[in-house]
Amino acid sequence: MTEAWEASVEAKIQDALQRGEFDDLPGMGKPIPGRGAPYDEAWWIKSFLEREALPSDLLLPTSLQLRRRVEQVPDEVRDLPTEQSVRDFVARLNAQIVAWLRNPDGPRVAVRPVNAEDVVRRWRAERARPEVRTTVAEPALVGVAARRPRRSWWRRWRDRRG
Repeated sequence: MTEAWEASVEAKIQDALQRGEFDDLPGMGKPIPGRGAPYDEAWWIKSFLEREALPSDLLLPTSLQLRRRVEQVPDEVRDLPTEQSVRDFVARLNAQIVAWLRNPDGPRVAVRPVNAEDVVRRWRAERARPEVRTTVAEPALVGVAARRPRRSWWRRWRDRRG
């Protein structure tokens, strides 16, 4: 029975080839992507993330995703316009953390709610700080600094003593 089925499938493929249904397919004549590379069991996940332009953080367990978001809070709130928007952001993040703490899954990673007052205090301090302007040093001074290496502290101490 299997041989009859294989013969039928083969006949249909040959008919389609003769009609030209396999001509001009996308990728025809091009090398197979990844051929010659070592086998990777997660190749389809990686290709999906790349094709859909998704961050690889989506593969992390919830606890690690939350931990990473907590670490990135200062960068994420930096450009928020008002104190209330900073508090709202922290409240949403804390709601996600509390939801995970109530029903944890995945690896046990220490994740605690973020203190909104600390975040707001840092946000205010960063906004109050004047912009740091970098100036280009004059070429003559750069050459002098490059030529004279600085002595280590123990050599300076030794030179003073004796």
